[in-house]
Amino acid sequence: MSLDKPKLSTKARTLESLLGQLSSAEVLPLKWFTVEDWRRNSQGLLTEMNTRFGDRPLAVRSSALREDSSEASLAGHYTTVLNVSGMAALEAAVQQVIGSYSAKGNSTDEVLVQPMLTDVRLSGVAFSHDPATGAPYRVVNYAIGADTTAVTSGIGRPRTFVATSQAQNLPPEIVCVLKLLDELLALFSSHPLDIEFAIGGPGNALHLLQVRPLVLQQPPIESKQHRALLTRIADKVLVMQQPHPFLHGRSTVFGVMPDWNPAEIIGVRPRPLALSLYRELVTDAIWAYQRDNYGYRNLRSFPLLVHFGGQPYIDVRLSFNSFIPKDVDGTLADRLVDYYIDRLIATPSLHDKVEFEIVFSCYTLDLEDRLKQLAEYGFSESERTQLAESLRLLTNRIVNRENGLWKTDASKLDVLENRRNQILTSGMERVSCIYWLLEDCKRYGTLPFAGLARAGFIAVQMLKSLVRVGVLSQDDHDRFLRGLSTVGTKLARDLRTLDRAEFLSRYGHLRPGTYDILSPRYDETPDDYLGDRRSEHDAQGNSPPFALKIAQMRTIAKLLQEHRLSMDVMELFEFLQAGIELREHAKFVFTKNLSDAISLFCEWGGELGFVPEELAYANIACIRELYAGADDPRTVLAQSIAEGKSRYGQTRQLWLPQLITKPEDVWAFHVSECEPNFVTQGCVTGLVVRPDEKERLVGGIVFIPSADPGYDWLFTHKIAGLVTAYGGVNSHMAIRANELGLPSVIGAGEALFGQWSKARRLRIDCAERRVEELS
Repeated sequence: MSLDKPKLSTKARTLESLLGQLSSAEVLPLKWFTVEDWRRNSQGLLTEMNTRFGDRPLAVRSSALREDSSEASLAGHYTTVLNVSGMAALEAAVQQVIGSYSAKGNSTDEVLVQPMLTDVRLSGVAFSHDPATGAPYRVVNYAIGADTTAVTSGIGRPRTFVATSQAQNLPPEIVCVLKLLDELLALFSSHPLDIEFAIGGPGNALHLLQVRPLVLQQPPIESKQHRALLTRIADKVLVMQQPHPFLHGRSTVFGVMPDWNPAEIIGVRPRPLALSLYRELVTDAIWAYQRDNYGYRNLRSFPLLVHFGGQPYIDVRLSFNSFIPKDVDGTLADRLVDYYIDRLIATPSLHDKVEFEIVFSCYTLDLEDRLKQLAEYGFSESERTQLAESLRLLTNRIVNRENGLWKTDASKLDVLENRRNQILTSGMERVSCIYWLLEDCKRYGTLPFAGLARAGFIAVQMLKSLVRVGVLSQDDHDRFLRGLSTVGTKLARDLRTLDRAEFLSRYGHLRPGTYDILSPRYDETPDDYLGDRRSEHDAQGNSPPFALKIAQMRTIAKLLQEHRLSMDVMELFEFLQAGIELREHAKFVFTKNLSDAISLFCEWGGELGFVPEELAYANIACIRELYAGADDPRTVLAQSIAEGKSRYGQTRQLWLPQLITKPEDVWAFHVSECEPNFVTQGCVTGLVVRPDEKERLVGGIVFIPSADPGYDWLFTHKIAGLVTAYGGVNSHMAIRANELGLPSVIGAGEALFGQWSKARRLRIDCAERRVEELS
């Protein structure tokens, strides 16, 4: 046993150098030898190990010279054999490990033998830094149970805990692992490390199973500046969680998915141009104007989206305030907002389903039953009745066949189309064109879209309530959605029937990343998107079209009368259809203005000497500044890009939770395991495929980060299934998957998306709400 300063070497030599050196963990007894040693004296080594370890089950592990280096870990590249008992089995296991080195293996490659740790209750791997960014986050992936390979093999359901060195009040099992990491960093001169550990054996002690250099994609980030950035964010969270004189609710939380879900639309680390466009067009003001117009609380002047170091979050207290009808009294409004936030904190997996599972934002046929849960939290019958009546009045005003606001909003889209053509053919210089495309996009595009999206949410909730009260079956529900004529279904039809030029004249403005200047339009790289027009996805098959039976119509008519909803059955289903279809149509129309503005911005920036990769860091506010002033365009744009690059450098080094409930969450958190949204009742098995693997798309289960409508081109490749990291039950891709009968998991969450995307082959069973990793 060596008491010299430990050093990073082979797996076996590094562990040997740590024997007797650690105060925070134990290293199991070990024996290592080279391939050459084994060839010369295998029987002697077997005898020695039998004497040393007795009849304890053993682990025989690789310790090749090429693995665990500072350039590559080669983790899992070579064989490990566990639970080896007996001399014959030990000899075979050693031969198996050496055989995995291949004929080109070095004779000085090593084999490591240790006793198996018994009574393991928790095991995993931990990193001293974020492997992707080099930020000083301690990342602990762990699994409960006796299987010490559950994390490294990917077969279990491990959890991920992220912490900084300043984190406090952590779970005891995390604390001991972090102490071990800190001790190892001190011993190895702060070199980034990757360790394997297990808690078990006598006294449930922490055992170090492996330590190796951590291969980083970026240089390590200096911890002092990182700590200062997180301190500013934590302080901002604390300030914003204080009571506000013009808001109901004692405090707030912040999420990447509730309401206008930025994670789905622009991602969790958007570049500055995409973030500034989304704020300008939707979340700074438009969102509140729409809610006020539709009869909810007036939240004008409150920006819904806040950003922490460039990472976008929704202020959930604002969102919940905005779903309360204007005529609900202040005391009840306070209690409702507090209840909504408390429920979200208690069930964070609902953060992408708040309007379906937490908030009462419209009247539905099952509202009375749903409101009963408020009684459990002390809401009186009169308070529940007041809320129900307010929601009934609000819903009747919105869906009114003659003068419902959704009809007025739908008519504004024609104005947007006409004015866009005027702008593009006006001869105005580019800055003015960009300015007016975006101004019109707000007034005649995103504002009516926000209203039509509200109608769409009400339509989906009303449709689901018809299932919950037993009037429609789930099959009825699915067939109704499959029978809709949305932009996606029209796109698939037009791809079959139109020539490419005409098709691109209608759909060429679409981008997979709607707000991203680095995401090419359909008409810029059509071959990348459109595939073979003969192989478009058509999963509707021969299922019969949706049709109401006479008995269903009578029951619905009676329900509408009993609930005092001002519509008949035909008017209801007209609204259900229009609400969902027009939401998608409005998005399709307003994104023409947005996409043209981005293209003109790219052309204008190019003339000033900037490439798209630089323009992605600009803030769109520079256009307003130049439109209203006489500053030098190149100087203004260069300054905007420089500021954006500096800010985005901070954005990239941040790892924050999907839901921030208190300032301490900035310093440490469990990575969220969201409850995914399973779409359709289908079941499918297929290979895991990325969208850029064009030749493998047919029959594959495609993984994309968000439910952005720009990914509709995937359906032209006859994919078998779809998984998104972000996206709600009412997102565009959820609607499209339902229409096509495509088994999908929408909004899997960061943890599950990362885990499943590493598999080779998956089985998705939507009816059983289960995903299996087959290989």
